[in-house]
Amino acid sequence: MTTIVEFDGASRGNPGPAGIGYRVLPDGDGVEGHEYIGKATNNEAEYTALIRGLESALEKGYSEVIAEGDSQLVVRQVRGQYNVGADNLIPLYKEARTLVEEFDEFEIRHVKRSKNEGADDLANEALDER
Repeated sequence: MTTIVEFDGASRGNPGPAGIGYRVLPDGDGVEGHEYIGKATNNEAEYTALIRGLESALEKGYSEVIAEGDSQLVVRQVRGQYNVGADNLIPLYKEARTLVEEFDEFEIRHVKRSKNEGADDLANEALDER
């Protein structure tokens, strides 16, 4: 079964208060989530959103995932196109890659911010609720 995982992180300040949002969008019932994660950089929030979305897809039993996010850095690092040099991102990158290995098929795509509004709205909702 294939699903799309949309993910986004938001930080008000860099670092600053941060929130995440994700949507798991299969054919049928979807799952949404948002969470305030405390003080973090925008890139830490983006990775955390991806991780939570992938965890949710696994919990729902999906074996094939297409992840979509508007962070070129995260997308290119997870694809292996960019090295992960920032010490604060290395553990998050490793956690994301470990989750990726759980799927039979995985693809990650960069999308324009306008195509990621659902996850973006959820990340900002998490910040507004804190």
